[in-house]
Amino acid sequence: MSGANVGNSLNKIVSGARNTLFEQGELAQLTYGAFDIAARGMQESEQEEIEVTFPVGWRPDKTAINSTRIYQKNELLGRYQLLAFNHLAINGIIQLVAIVEAMLGDVVRKIILQYPQKLSAKRTINLKSILEAASIEEVHLRATDQLLNEMSYKSPKEFAEFLEGMISVNLLECPAFHRYMEVKASRDIFIHNRGMVNDVYLRKAGSHQRAQAGARLPADVQYFLESYEFCLQLSDWLEIQLHERWHSSEFEERSRSVLSDPNEGSENV
Repeated sequence: MSGANVGNSLNKIVSGARNTLFEQGELAQLTYGAFDIAARGMQESEQEEIEVTFPVGWRPDKTAINSTRIYQKNELLGRYQLLAFNHLAINGIIQLVAIVEAMLGDVVRKIILQYPQKLSAKRTINLKSILEAASIEEVHLRATDQLLNEMSYKSPKEFAEFLEGMISVNLLECPAFHRYMEVKASRDIFIHNRGMVNDVYLRKAGSHQRAQAGARLPADVQYFLESYEFCLQLSDWLEIQLHERWHSSEFEERSRSVLSDPNEGSENV
């Protein structure tokens, strides 16, 4: 595989992640709009009690087990507001972090498959994985997946240090990555600690912490949009850094196209 092809492959990974981020932003906006439409419809309704049926389980014959609940109008409006202004942001944050983590992991896999010597000679892999592998490339991939799994338990700062040693790209030089570190710390708190700030969050979020220990971590639409922008900025920065080390003709061609037509690609913004 030539250096140029490596550059184009890396560029596809980052540009693909950016497109997925754009899609996540679009879906979040559409969902918010749907909640708004539902809430306005209820406000205009003369009904003070609203009956809602929803599934609470699944039978072996693949039919839903439904439950019906009668809400007071103000109570149901409150539930929609909670979904629109809080849960939508939390779920969006979870998706943003998953996209960025996958992008960084795919970059590492691609480079190690091209340059397997970057794997430490001290790393071990069990004999079963070697015997089951269909090729030496699959052995490298399994070793890389094992390494990435270990790194998933590290802080973003520790991952950045690992990545610099692996591909000579220092994420800590990217301002957006420091904001992403707080976003990822928030994601972890929403998933693992019911949104309550603890010492782990304070350590990982650093100077960008948004609440004190013991407080509930806020999440709203504005925070989601800010986090969305930081993730986009991180992908843009990484794309340039990778291009400087592994030339991408596709990135270069796209950059020339944007310079010649500044409006190109504006639909995605």
